[in-house]
Amino acid sequence: MSLLTDLINLNLSDTTEKIIAEYIWVGGSGLDIRSKARTLSGPVDSPQQLPKWNYDGSSTGQAPGEDSEVILYPQAIFRDPFRRGKNILVMCDAYTPAGEPIPTNKRYNAAKIFSHPDVIAEEPWYGLEQEYTLLQKDVKWPVGWPLGGYPGPQGPYYCGVGVDKAFGRDVVDAHYKACLYAGINISGINGEVMPGQWEFQVGPSVGISAGDELWVARYILERITEIAGVVLSFDPKPIEGDWNGAGAHTNYSTKSMRNDGGYKVIKKAIEKLGLRHKEHIAAYGAGNERRLTGKHETADINTFKWGVANRGASIRVGRETEKNGKGYFEDRRPASNMDPYVVTSMIAETTILWKP
Repeated sequence: MSLLTDLINLNLSDTTEKIIAEYIWVGGSGLDIRSKARTLSGPVDSPQQLPKWNYDGSSTGQAPGEDSEVILYPQAIFRDPFRRGKNILVMCDAYTPAGEPIPTNKRYNAAKIFSHPDVIAEEPWYGLEQEYTLLQKDVKWPVGWPLGGYPGPQGPYYCGVGVDKAFGRDVVDAHYKACLYAGINISGINGEVMPGQWEFQVGPSVGISAGDELWVARYILERITEIAGVVLSFDPKPIEGDWNGAGAHTNYSTKSMRNDGGYKVIKKAIEKLGLRHKEHIAAYGAGNERRLTGKHETADINTFKWGVANRGASIRVGRETEKNGKGYFEDRRPASNMDPYVVTSMIAETTILWKP
């Protein structure tokens, strides 16, 4: 194994100018992450310098077998924490050979919204809280849980410390450092209320970059759990019963909200979100009805309400924002399996562009 490890950790810059680029894209389910690698003649500074590439869309549920070619357009570059050196990770979106975005390309419409002059002027900031659950490989049961049984009730696990409270911290810390290395604006991690469940935060990130960064952070986490031999789950309610679900709370502000008098803008934005509650819920992740029950720090899926410091609300405003009269708010409705391109752009569209 030592020879294999040595080969994996070879520093290519000692012998060649060539680098490896790992092209990443979202597969046909809307949550599966795919990737493949290619050799480039030398380092690159921007995605515009990278060649387009293709893949077999019939094997990812994104094209028929008789016309299976799908084209990858490079959109964002990150340092590769696995190969290191000058090697890169490349976030891509997918198009037909004729240049049309395929149906599962959610980045395309998001980019159109974020390139609207009114949205650019408001400079939307996002902080995305990605919750997830680590499962034992062969039984698909949370790490740290007894096989076929349950741990003690919730209470000691949130931000907990100790062998009987925190399960999988090595994976979590490896992911944290790998994201920082990659250039992702990861801002923190913590253990969650349900044992075996964790959270990382990405942001503040502006516009389309929030989606790019969260997808690549998910990719890195998938790779690390692959190495660690555990299964990564974004199921919004992985264990039924008196256990917290998994969400992707989305913190949001615009320039007008961050400026003096912004609290009035925040309340107007929340009012607009309430008017489009059903449309947002429909786009906020599959299986969310199992999570948004009105229990376990959620509002019922059919009810829209907001409040200051209320974790049982659809939208939570922080005490500091209320006190300062400006700041941000948190949309607590998105599920852990949401598409960040869809959620971030929809919030911007509703609060900035939509006229009720």
